[in-house]
Amino acid sequence: MEQDHSKIRNIAIIAHVDHGKTTLVDGLLKQTKTFRDNEQEMSQDRILDSNELERERGITILAKTTSVHYKGYKINIIDTPGHADFGGEVEKTLNMADGCLLIVDAQEGPMPQTTFVLRKALELKKKIILVINKIDKKYADVEATLEKASDLFLELAVTDEQLDFPILYAIGRTGKAFKEVPIGDIDSMEADLSPILDAVIEDIPHDEPNFNGGFQMQVTLVDHDNYQGLYCIGRIIRGTITIDSKLTIIHKDGKRDAVKLSKIFVNEGLKRLEVEKAYAGDIIAITGIKSAKIGDTIADASKPEQLPDIKIEEPSVRVKIEANTSPFVGKEGKYVTSRQLKERLEKEMETNLSMKLDIAEDGSYYVSGRGELHLSILIETLRREGYEFQISKPTAIIKEGENGTLLEPLEELLVDAPADYIGTVSTELQKRSGNLINMHTDMNNNVRMQYTILTKNIFGLRTSLLTQTKGTAVINTFFKEYVPKEKELASSRKGALVASESGTATAYAIEKVQERGDLFIKPQEDVYEGMIIGINKYDNDMNMNVCLARHKTGVRISHVEIDVPLIPPIPVTLDNAFGFLEDDELLEVTPKSLRLRKKILQSNLRGIKRETRYT
Repeated sequence: MEQDHSKIRNIAIIAHVDHGKTTLVDGLLKQTKTFRDNEQEMSQDRILDSNELERERGITILAKTTSVHYKGYKINIIDTPGHADFGGEVEKTLNMADGCLLIVDAQEGPMPQTTFVLRKALELKKKIILVINKIDKKYADVEATLEKASDLFLELAVTDEQLDFPILYAIGRTGKAFKEVPIGDIDSMEADLSPILDAVIEDIPHDEPNFNGGFQMQVTLVDHDNYQGLYCIGRIIRGTITIDSKLTIIHKDGKRDAVKLSKIFVNEGLKRLEVEKAYAGDIIAITGIKSAKIGDTIADASKPEQLPDIKIEEPSVRVKIEANTSPFVGKEGKYVTSRQLKERLEKEMETNLSMKLDIAEDGSYYVSGRGELHLSILIETLRREGYEFQISKPTAIIKEGENGTLLEPLEELLVDAPADYIGTVSTELQKRSGNLINMHTDMNNNVRMQYTILTKNIFGLRTSLLTQTKGTAVINTFFKEYVPKEKELASSRKGALVASESGTATAYAIEKVQERGDLFIKPQEDVYEGMIIGINKYDNDMNMNVCLARHKTGVRISHVEIDVPLIPPIPVTLDNAFGFLEDDELLEVTPKSLRLRKKILQSNLRGIKRETRYT
């Protein structure tokens, strides 16, 4: 039976990270009987987060579409990321939506990314339904959260009508929503998510579909599988489309090509349902158009009119990526050449609009993104696909302002931690020239500290604070503005312990070397000259031979000497490497390993300014 196209609603779910957005989508899918009772999705959490990295990190990275049916209406749902580094995914998908569900945690209240996503939605004049979620939290303050959210609407509203927004209260974890704040034992109350679905039908505006004027759609998302190839996903702005439609693709540079599609799909839950015809207002996926990129317009060949380009905010951080040049090149990776790396990065730029790629004269590549997490997800994705490469110290992107003034990015930083760590956090941020704006302690004796801080001073902060607060700190950053460039802070990092010989590390040598600092390696691990094996206790770099074996003599070795107590090594991760690297160092990335190294491997070529020989 064909869907009544006056009964289609397209909504985007927007929120700050961890405010319950994806969990709420799970509840909507399950309660609308999108799955049979015996299907595995009914017992699954984070249903839409199918990406391996999304499940590992517990965050949504890529925007996705699904749909539910309710009271004869088809509701297309666009689930968007909540982390500020993936704001580009939000920006490019909002044009598919009629309105948005803004989810706000009842305990945390509006956060930096709440401001970002709400500003973007209001600028596009989308109708907002506010959902105050997690009202069952022990320290939830619904009244204060609503007041702060209302202040945010007042600050960001483009029109007076946007100040009139529906408000709902929810517990996404248990699949309950209310029109009024519930009083009493919430756990025992009979409730479901129907108030949210009813609000979508009643409050999200739906313009009469424009079936005239010829087909027109902008490619907003792309997907790929081994059976159909490339899927071009977007909302039909006007007209209808059939398998026989004669179409033209208009690329962002204005170039036009005649194309022929293979199949048309619409969302039905998590599945794609093949259809013969689709209409204005619906979100579809079409196959057969191999040359399409995000932002391109697909239109009727008789009336090929281009849609405005998708506007994405500029990146603020960049990193140099180049082919691996270490002595271990090719031992662990499948793709090791500069050409293979370039092709893969160019492919990434086709779908990741908030990233940019620049090619340097020496053949290396500079990839720019929204933040450390944005770049680290790309790096982790590449290594899992079998790529080997090396990266330099990440840097903030510098712009030229009026009268030749140099500008650099400034960010808003929120740190939530137990009040016992106020001094620890303050000391660390003071070292990084952070400016304290506000501080608030809640009823749970947790403190929220709000800072402004230059982007270049944030690298490595997350790892440092997590270590110093025993994993209890929660750190959120949000790009604020460009400000006049300030001088660089002196490095507070200690010197590096650098391997002076190539070979296999021995327990005997490590037992001697660990007295000099904290090590990144363990016995029987292969090392090469110039590889950073640890961090020194002192400011200077120091060359160390960790491949030394015990000299053989006729003297019997005591049992105490054999059982050498070795300190467990510090694991090298992308997060701590970003904060560790200096200008003369690189991070070698392979599918199996992360190795820190000096740019110049030979110790006799590196100079002696920061080095002390040790054998």
